[in-house]
Amino acid sequence: MKRRAPLAGCWLILGLVVVTPGQVNPSQAPAKPVRRGELAATPPPMGWNSWDGYGTTVKEADVKANAKWLAEHLKSSGWQYVVVDMEWFVTNPTPEGNSKNSQYTLDRYGRYTPALNRFPTASNDAGFKPLADYVHSLGLKFGIHILRGIPKYAVEKNLPIAGSSYRAVEAADTSDTCPWNPDNYGLDATKPGAQAYYDSIAKLYASWAVDLIKVDCISSRPYKGDEIRMLSTALAKTGRGIVLSLSPGPAPLEKTEEMRQYAQMWRISNDIWDLWHSTVEYPQGLGDQFANVAKWAGVAQPGHWPDADMLPLGRLGPAPGWGPPRDTRLSHDEQRTLMTLWGVFPSPLMVGGELPSADAWTLSLLTNPEVIAMDQHSTGNHPLLTTDKTVVWVAQSTLTKTYYLAVFNVSESSQVLQYGLKDLGFPAAKYKLRDLWQRKDVGVAASMDLTVPPHGVVLYLLSPVQ
Repeated sequence: MKRRAPLAGCWLILGLVVVTPGQVNPSQAPAKPVRRGELAATPPPMGWNSWDGYGTTVKEADVKANAKWLAEHLKSSGWQYVVVDMEWFVTNPTPEGNSKNSQYTLDRYGRYTPALNRFPTASNDAGFKPLADYVHSLGLKFGIHILRGIPKYAVEKNLPIAGSSYRAVEAADTSDTCPWNPDNYGLDATKPGAQAYYDSIAKLYASWAVDLIKVDCISSRPYKGDEIRMLSTALAKTGRGIVLSLSPGPAPLEKTEEMRQYAQMWRISNDIWDLWHSTVEYPQGLGDQFANVAKWAGVAQPGHWPDADMLPLGRLGPAPGWGPPRDTRLSHDEQRTLMTLWGVFPSPLMVGGELPSADAWTLSLLTNPEVIAMDQHSTGNHPLLTTDKTVVWVAQSTLTKTYYLAVFNVSESSQVLQYGLKDLGFPAAKYKLRDLWQRKDVGVAASMDLTVPPHGVVLYLLSPVQ
């Protein structure tokens, strides 16, 4: 999320979107859709999102190239979602989004459709179905970003709402717009057309075979509980298992039960980029996230995940959503800290950046099986110690009778630390220690002597010794 300039122009492409399933080789067809109730059993989602590498400029060829690379290099490690971030319906995008001369594509029912100059297979009213079919043929899942509400253009023209007798004016709250994005009006839950409009876009996205929807301007500033409920209701009506991700943060902690009822992911902070500390609201830095994850410790449940935001790793280009094109400015130690904090929290893992440009180091971060197992299969995750220099997190594996211990140095200088495992609350007298980043066993001990570099981390797996 970023505060953006108002929009000026708008294109309207008339024509009902009637999507006919494409011809797909049976061996490449996506699996039977998961019903929403079954989403509750899933671990934190893992995937790629276009924002950190392409901002709003991503094109179909870019999505396919990143999906292909993910399938070849990351799918075996559990990465599966390919998500097209904001403004896929803008024909003349700029990386940070919403330039003053933005032009949109919509159908006759006031629903955004992919810009054909960027997503050519969306022609003939196909929408994202052909691109989703390609992603599914790789054994992956497909997601899109949307903004809550209804396009202002649809309201100004009072366009009909598909599948209903209502029109846009009978859905919109024209006094409500997103504080940083002027594209849409909010939806008024007391108006009869509001649910009908969300039903119409959910049905459209299901016909495109979408597996995840990241919804912006809905979980903070302000929190929009009615729209979350209406969207969740609309997705449930489709019968397709579509993950609902709420953005941006910080989402209100007191709304946890409501978000668990209606969504699978919700953001706990503003956007995190490749810096350690920020003195402004947007963006935030890696070091700023320690306080946020501590507030949400223990809240995660299977299928319902507080989301620490994307992973700004690798090549942030050719047109990132914030800042100039660059390789991530996080040091190697900071990158390990990022992956460890997200994993021990645990958070969904959505990597940004241009995947085909990833180097061997970045690939090693994203394919470490033991670190990923911590994110996907752990419980009891919480901070054990917090000082101005050191943060210690612990968790327990749900697969084996082992524990995770992450010791972070949040200071600007190297720290020499000593901990007795019994003093930290571990029940056994001695433990077999395995360094998960070095991928090696380091012996049996009842205590640890550690040297942790600035902004770095040591991550151990502890196996009790009888």
